[in-house]
Amino acid sequence: MSEDVRLVAWVRGHVQGVGFRWFTRATALEIGGLRGFALNLGDGRVQVVAEGTREACQKLLDWLQGADTPGRVDGVTEIWDTPRGGYEGFAVR
Repeated sequence: MSEDVRLVAWVRGHVQGVGFRWFTRATALEIGGLRGFALNLGDGRVQVVAEGTREACQKLLDWLQGADTPGRVDGVTEIWDTPRGGYEGFAVR
């Protein structure tokens, strides 16, 4: 049985104004089984919150840290936690 987890990631770099949140949502939907959101922060970062299986969340994190993202990712800081629930699907905020 795969335990559900919560991933909170803060993505630094040139990640606003390049479709980063939209592509993050599309990737989360492609992976499947993820709920959460992607949100632009006032300091130029994008915050990504995803809940689902550890495997699915890790796939999303791998994508966030990879070379296929729009814009330019300089770094990703992540925290793993227990899910809080309350999300329907994966949203762009």
